[in-house]
Amino acid sequence: MKLKIDDIRSRFIEHFDGTTGSIYASPGRVNLIGEHTDYNGGFVFPGAVQQGIMAEIKPNETRKVRAYSIDLKDYVEFSLDDEKGPSASHFRYIFGVCREMMKLGVPVQGFNTAFAGDVPLGAGMSSSAALESTFAFAINDLFGENKVDKFTLAKVGQATEHHFLGVNCGIMDQFASVFGRKGSLIRLDCRSLQYKYFPFDPVGYKLVLLNSCVKHELASSAYNQRRKSCENVVAVMKKHWTDVDTLRDADFDMLHNVKSEISEEDFMRAKYVIGEKYRVYEVSVALEEGDYDAVGKKMFETHYGLSKEYEVSCPELDFLNEVAKSCGVTGSRIMGGGFGGCTINLVSDDLYENFIETAKKSYQEKFGKEPIAIDVVIGDGSRKLM
Repeated sequence: MKLKIDDIRSRFIEHFDGTTGSIYASPGRVNLIGEHTDYNGGFVFPGAVQQGIMAEIKPNETRKVRAYSIDLKDYVEFSLDDEKGPSASHFRYIFGVCREMMKLGVPVQGFNTAFAGDVPLGAGMSSSAALESTFAFAINDLFGENKVDKFTLAKVGQATEHHFLGVNCGIMDQFASVFGRKGSLIRLDCRSLQYKYFPFDPVGYKLVLLNSCVKHELASSAYNQRRKSCENVVAVMKKHWTDVDTLRDADFDMLHNVKSEISEEDFMRAKYVIGEKYRVYEVSVALEEGDYDAVGKKMFETHYGLSKEYEVSCPELDFLNEVAKSCGVTGSRIMGGGFGGCTINLVSDDLYENFIETAKKSYQEKFGKEPIAIDVVIGDGSRKLM
């Protein structure tokens, strides 16, 4: 984490009573593979990153939270007993976490806090989940005497998004932020919420995001259309196989058997999702064997599926993927929902500098802007620093 404890502490002292509290941190996340699988009952494969949110927090013996955002130079006070809370979204995350923890019976009291983050905005690395997880973990430590388990802390972050920000997100981001482990990725079953750590210590490789710096407006409606396509296929399959509840339960033979009963578009969407299910299994084996060439091959296959079958790519992301191929990168794909954002790239050390230089130069020539390179190191989840 590039954030420095001394920087957080000095701002905390400056904005409050000159005393100090406890410092907590939670990370953002990346997802190696498993995209658009969560709402299909499948698997995701996230890892916590070193970038995240850091906060100093000290109880103030009132019912008020006094919060200062170091990055935005913004301050707010709100009562824990207020039903509405602050309007600014960066403070509503904290308010929502407090209210959700109170629902669980945690005797939350007022506190002073100063917080900052180094998760790049717009990169799809879940700065909001990092913020929620930091305060859920801290409140549990300060007021709950660690009575709330880590799974519930992740669900507190998710519930905050649902109830206080109006975002109907899944559990992956908060789960990765709370459960992250240095040197490991987590395969999370989005149906059962069972999970398993897999080693990720690619000696001789770097993991880097290339932020395309674009976000297309059709993403929301397109997401809903693709989700509906998946549901359409499941509805048809269920007439033949009653135990099919999501595309997680389907295979390619079943899909081809109902091809005449569904649209070509729905067929292609389902083909991608079923293929991604098998790619996640194959990456699981490859990680256990330390076979990063195999991991990279599956990443390229996922990008092809997202681009040509699920059709959630865009010219900028496809261009960055092609640059990765031309530079000999081990693996590259869209990370996230698509229509903009980042590619995630697994690059051997000896090709890294040329790849970044080539990508920036060629992208600038093609699109008139430079992609932002974000180096990623897999780190630990929510924790108390001091």
